[in-house]
Amino acid sequence: MPRPAYPRPHFDRSHAWLSLDGAWDFRADPDQEHTDDTADGYDRRITVPFAWETPASGIAAHWLQTAWYRRTFAVPADWTGRRVVLHFGAVHHEATVWVNGTEVAHHEGGYTPFSADVTDALGDGEQLLVVRVHAPADKLDIAHGKQRSMPRDDYDGVCFTPSSGIWQSVWLEHRPATHLSALRLRPTDDLTGIAVEASVHGPHTDGAVLRLRVRGEATAVTTDVDPEGRVRTELLLPAPRLWSPQDPHLYHVEAELTSADGTDHVTGYTGLRSIVVDGETLLLNGERLFVRGVLDQGYWPETGITPPDDAALRRDLELAAAAGYNLVRKHLKLEDPRFVHHADTLGMLLWAEPASPGRFSPASTAAFAEQIEPMVERDGNSPAIVIWGLYNEEWGLDWDIPGDPAKQRATADAYDRLKSLDPTRPVVDNSGWTHVKTDLLDWHYYDESAASWARTIADLLSGERDDFPVKLGPDYVVHKKLAVPGQPLRGLPNLNSEYGGGFTGLERAWHLRWQTQELRRHDRLAGYVYTELYDIEHESAGLLDFHRGAKDLAGVDPAHVNAPTTLVLDVTPVAPGRDLLTATREFTVDVRVSHHGSEPVTGLLHSAWTPVYGPAPDGPGDAVAGCRAEAKPYVLGSPVAVSAALPEGWTSGRLHLALVADGAVVARTALDVDTRTAPHIGDDPPARAAE
Repeated sequence: MPRPAYPRPHFDRSHAWLSLDGAWDFRADPDQEHTDDTADGYDRRITVPFAWETPASGIAAHWLQTAWYRRTFAVPADWTGRRVVLHFGAVHHEATVWVNGTEVAHHEGGYTPFSADVTDALGDGEQLLVVRVHAPADKLDIAHGKQRSMPRDDYDGVCFTPSSGIWQSVWLEHRPATHLSALRLRPTDDLTGIAVEASVHGPHTDGAVLRLRVRGEATAVTTDVDPEGRVRTELLLPAPRLWSPQDPHLYHVEAELTSADGTDHVTGYTGLRSIVVDGETLLLNGERLFVRGVLDQGYWPETGITPPDDAALRRDLELAAAAGYNLVRKHLKLEDPRFVHHADTLGMLLWAEPASPGRFSPASTAAFAEQIEPMVERDGNSPAIVIWGLYNEEWGLDWDIPGDPAKQRATADAYDRLKSLDPTRPVVDNSGWTHVKTDLLDWHYYDESAASWARTIADLLSGERDDFPVKLGPDYVVHKKLAVPGQPLRGLPNLNSEYGGGFTGLERAWHLRWQTQELRRHDRLAGYVYTELYDIEHESAGLLDFHRGAKDLAGVDPAHVNAPTTLVLDVTPVAPGRDLLTATREFTVDVRVSHHGSEPVTGLLHSAWTPVYGPAPDGPGDAVAGCRAEAKPYVLGSPVAVSAALPEGWTSGRLHLALVADGAVVARTALDVDTRTAPHIGDDPPARAAE
């Protein structure tokens, strides 16, 4: 079975489920001529839950807009007397569902879950399940994220093969007629317990009783359900243990509902953590958080937007952590809920956001907004999610927030809708470009010139400028304002939430190293998100290839670049392999420490030489006489002058620098030095915003 794990870990009825993943009958319907009651045309088998474009599905059909799925199932005998509910994790885009010829569900929205009570449609013996899916080639008015549309999106150059049809799990559950429909778990404001909001639906909510128990704890509450089917209470913990990336401790809440219709059991979980905007600072559990993030778009080579297996979701998070990142921005996609679950258990912070439409219209605005409540309902219990995103770079807003009050209203309305559903997390209204109403002031800036990159970053963070260049075409550069008039330009956390450059692994590693260094130079910055973790199809911007294999990064280890403690060199690098040009073997470079720990750091600088592009040696190298470096938390250290010389006979080489504190290497960087004549280096124009 493709998906043996229970699909909905935040609302767990795994004691009462039956997977319907696997082989289904399939028929293409390009002329939209079939109906649910015709049995002909099912000439192929498809593996659910893989989109019909993918090799993993067994179909690999491209630009097919309409198709049908069919299978039979049997209801287990011990489900007698219970209500049988059919669940779909996600179907792109429009799904109509029949059981034994009775229409039981119709849903639009390719990233949001839906379900139907099918009990009254069931007969004896085997049951016939039929699903019709329409996935329009023209996706401009629907939420589709990075799936390619025809006609093309404005951002088609960074779009990928569509993933149409059933792309998340399908399953059955049983429950009583009066049942739990929602279990909202949030930390109490003082982080001493869990605030619970439960919803109950059914004919006998009057007189129903809900018992809540924290697994492994003595904490339990029993309470009546109010006439509206609601329960609001708190589960206080005698020795609360906070959730953090260092200690991702989870509390599982077992809910037992008893009514005249029987007993319903659901388990949810959350973690005790706070995420707060305090002026220009983000605080996680009251301590400053510097976001070291990476973009993850959720695509796989043989399976499209569906992971090949559950382990692949966890593996991507582990790869991000191994590269030194503490946050993953899942880009323009409501990912499979098990991805969020794995982030919760591993301690990886998440930035979550819905899929974008392709143009601005009443239909696209409504389609985008309709994702917000299901997103919060499905994933809001997660302690890992610390930022909600909404629009991205004015996609679906015709790249024109500044010039159109209607688009500004749509953006502000989306922000207000999300904040009303979840006021506990910061929300970004329009990531990267002009903000209208936001909790974080983030910006996307791509630039192939190290000099202009450093200059623009410094000017943005100092307040010298409030815009930055974006290349939208070969000869078309616009200057994007950080915000519309009325939205504060200061006093909010600043994040560069997309950056990177270069087309080869060597170039990308060079930009990763130097651009990230410049971001670490500025104490007021709240964090960054690098573009991106792995390549996708034609897009070669990843630290890893599409199969998540290693790439040649010219000896650069991303874990050193993204470490909590790093070294910052007072150098404007010239070109890959030639960071510093010097006429003689001897030179001096100023080194500073950027430290994002809770206590000051102090140590001795060490150095070692390898050929250009050589990886860091196993040891720290030799101590540099008189070079003690130090830094306070989140305050860039003073420069320390390091004198060095290329080994005798070398015309070029890589100088590795390491900071050793208490006998351990806590920070590394490198400098490629060349004594040969420098080519003319000019300021290149900024590259277009790639994501």
